[in-house]
Amino acid sequence: MRRRYLVGYDIANSKRLRLVHKAMKGWGYPLQHSFFIADLSRGERFEMKRDLGDLIHFGEDSVVIVDLGEVDRFDERTVEVMGLAKDIGSEGPWVL
Repeated sequence: MRRRYLVGYDIANSKRLRLVHKAMKGWGYPLQHSFFIADLSRGERFEMKRDLGDLIHFGEDSVVIVDLGEVDRFDERTVEVMGLAKDIGSEGPWVL
Protein backbone atom coordinates (compact mmCIF):
# COMPACT_ATOMS: atom_id res chain seq x y z
CA MET A 1 0.00 0.00 0.00
CA ARG A 2 1.31 3.41 -0.97
CA ARG A 3 0.74 6.52 1.10
CA ARG A 4 1.07 10.16 0.12
CA TYR A 5 3.47 12.28 2.17
CA LEU A 6 4.17 15.97 2.38
CA VAL A 7 7.90 16.41 2.98
CA GLY A 8 9.28 19.79 4.03
CA TYR A 9 12.76 20.75 5.05
CA ASP A 10 14.75 23.62 6.51
CA ILE A 11 18.46 23.18 5.79
CA ALA A 12 21.00 25.59 7.33
CA ASN A 13 23.84 25.04 4.85
CA SER A 14 23.49 25.88 1.13
CA LYS A 15 25.49 22.86 -0.05
CA ARG A 16 23.37 20.46 2.04
CA LEU A 17 20.23 22.28 0.86
CA ARG A 18 21.12 21.58 -2.78
CA LEU A 19 21.89 17.93 -1.98
CA VAL A 20 18.61 17.45 -0.11
CA HIS A 21 16.62 19.12 -2.89
CA LYS A 22 18.30 16.92 -5.51
CA ALA A 23 17.65 13.79 -3.42
CA MET A 24 13.99 14.69 -2.95
CA LYS A 25 13.53 15.05 -6.71
CA GLY A 26 14.16 11.30 -6.82
CA TRP A 27 11.42 10.63 -4.27
CA GLY A 28 8.65 13.02 -5.14
CA TYR A 29 7.24 16.06 -6.87
CA PRO A 30 8.27 19.59 -5.81
CA LEU A 31 5.24 21.45 -4.53
CA GLN A 32 7.23 24.53 -3.49
CA HIS A 33 10.94 25.25 -2.95
CA SER A 34 11.25 23.19 0.23
CA PHE A 35 8.08 21.08 0.02
CA PHE A 36 7.59 17.85 -1.90
CA ILE A 37 4.71 15.43 -2.35
CA ALA A 38 5.87 11.81 -2.40
CA ASP A 39 3.84 8.63 -2.90
CA LEU A 40 5.75 5.92 -1.07
CA SER A 41 5.49 2.36 0.13
CA ARG A 42 6.65 1.63 3.67
CA GLY A 43 10.03 0.46 2.34
CA GLU A 44 10.47 3.51 0.12
CA ARG A 45 9.67 5.80 3.06
CA PHE A 46 12.39 4.04 5.06
CA GLU A 47 14.87 4.44 2.16
CA MET A 48 13.99 8.13 1.72
CA LYS A 49 14.54 8.77 5.44
CA ARG A 50 17.86 6.93 5.30
CA ASP A 51 18.97 8.96 2.26
CA LEU A 52 17.97 12.26 3.88
CA GLY A 53 19.53 11.24 7.18
CA ASP A 54 22.84 10.75 5.40
CA LEU A 55 22.66 14.32 4.02
CA ILE A 56 21.42 16.48 6.87
CA HIS A 57 23.13 17.76 10.01
CA PHE A 58 20.82 16.68 12.85
CA GLY A 59 21.89 19.59 15.04
CA GLU A 60 21.23 22.29 12.41
CA ASP A 61 18.70 20.99 9.87
CA SER A 62 15.10 19.82 9.99
CA VAL A 63 13.01 17.50 7.81
CA VAL A 64 9.27 17.10 8.43
CA ILE A 65 7.28 14.20 6.95
CA VAL A 66 3.48 14.49 7.10
CA ASP A 67 1.35 11.45 6.25
CA LEU A 68 -1.58 12.57 4.04
CA GLY A 69 -3.09 9.08 3.81
CA GLU A 70 -3.48 6.33 1.24
CA VAL A 71 -2.82 7.38 -2.34
CA ASP A 72 -5.96 5.60 -3.57
CA ARG A 73 -8.10 7.52 -1.08
CA PHE A 74 -6.41 10.89 -1.47
CA ASP A 75 -8.84 13.78 -1.77
CA GLU A 76 -7.60 16.91 -3.56
CA ARG A 77 -9.29 18.96 -0.82
CA THR A 78 -6.68 17.65 1.67
CA VAL A 79 -4.22 20.26 0.42
CA GLU A 80 -5.44 23.85 0.09
CA VAL A 81 -3.37 26.29 -1.93
CA MET A 82 -3.81 30.05 -2.13
CA GLY A 83 -2.42 31.64 -5.27
CA LEU A 84 -0.66 29.67 -7.99
CA ALA A 85 -1.34 25.97 -7.44
CA LYS A 86 0.50 23.01 -8.89
CA ASP A 87 -1.33 19.81 -9.75
CA ILE A 88 -0.23 17.13 -7.32
CA GLY A 89 -2.25 14.45 -9.07
CA SER A 90 -4.23 11.53 -7.81
CA GLU A 91 -3.04 8.81 -10.16
CA GLY A 92 -1.00 6.86 -7.66
CA PRO A 93 2.73 6.15 -7.59
CA TRP A 94 5.23 8.23 -9.48
CA VAL A 95 8.37 7.79 -7.41
CA LEU A 96 11.48 7.19 -9.52
